[in-house]
Amino acid sequence: NKTTIMVTPDITEAISMADKIIVLSKRPAHVIEKIDIDINETSPIKKRQNEKFQKYFEKLWNVINVE
Repeated sequence: NKTTIMVTPDITEAISMADKIIVLSKRPAHVIEKIDIDINETSPIKKRQNEKFQKYFEKLWNVINVE
């Protein structure tokens, strides 16, 4: 297995590309939340079409807007 760290301001991209999302606070950064993405699709496009996608989007949106 390989690990890649990707930094993005795009919630849709994060959900589509990741198995786990870690949300950081403003500076000095600390971890606000860790979210495992449980969508069993390998294609980013198919992940976006999955019924769980919107649930993860709303959860991340709420976490980011609190910060």
